Amino acid sequence: MYDPTRLAALVAVADAGSITRAAARLGYTAPALSQQIAKLEREAGAVLLVRSHRGARLTAAGELLAERARRVLDEMDRARHELAGLTGLAGGRLRVGTFTTVGIHLLPPVLSAFRRAHPDVELTVAEYEPPGGVTAVATGEVDVALTHAYEPAEPAAAPQGVVVEALLVEELVLVTAPGHVLADGSGRLPVGDLAGQPLISSAPSHPPRKGVERALASAGATPAVVCESPGYALVCALVSAGLGVAVVPEMVAAMAATPLRVRQLEPASFRRTISVVHRGEESGPAVRSLRALMRGAFARAGSRARSVREEGTL
Repeated sequence: MYDPTRLAALVAVADAGSITRAAARLGYTAPALSQQIAKLEREAGAVLLVRSHRGARLTAAGELLAERARRVLDEMDRARHELAGLTGLAGGRLRVGTFTTVGIHLLPPVLSAFRRAHPDVELTVAEYEPPGGVTAVATGEVDVALTHAYEPAEPAAAPQGVVVEALLVEELVLVTAPGHVLADGSGRLPVGDLAGQPLISSAPSHPPRKGVERALASAGATPAVVCESPGYALVCALVSAGLGVAVVPEMVAAMAATPLRVRQLEPASFRRTISVVHRGEESGPAVRSLRALMRGAFARAGSRARSVREEGTL
């Protein structure tokens, strides 16, 4: 029988594309995570990863096992949630923090499932622009929060007693207006091809994006409009109107209300990690139940995004 911890390690590497990035998201050192993968390879009797200077990619055997692992981990999360329901959460209050994108697209069905399972728990939701949700959990303003971090970026340590648990890793993609010169090419677009392109920029008012903005500037993209809104709806509307191009999370691109064209970038190192923040062992059963629901729902969302990407429809 495969160890669930090692299966989770394999899935993390598949999502992150790198042993180092996956280790950071799981709270391991890179050597420790490599050991977990090595043990899993011995259990499987097959090579699961191929390492290179650009990161790590799954072999055919690794892809097969990772796909099954996602299902196993999803079922385990469902079981944890159902067991929490059996213990009975009668009354009490659960305070949830979120940010705009995930609050609109992913959180509502999770809260709906939680309400069906625990109708007596009072739910409150507050919005925090990251990293505000981390602070809110640390200070006790909310019991659990959703936040995000971008790559490339300067690493930020979580406050003492606060756990940041990765749920979903998504690529950042280029969005342009229909008919734009960069809209109709095939394959990934080298970041260097953004040189001279007017860029709809989220900096400087969006601290999590600063590393991405610096990387785009070093590639030669020219800031054209600084969008002071932390939400991406306005960014996409400005792009659709032809005021420039933008680099946004693939979820944002897929859900945009205005007409856009989407290209993946090369290298595929521009990413956003969506995480749930909680107080670890101090968290009560309501938080544990909600986290289990989040893990299952966000894993399914990630699988859908990968399928769309592989079909070339994003």
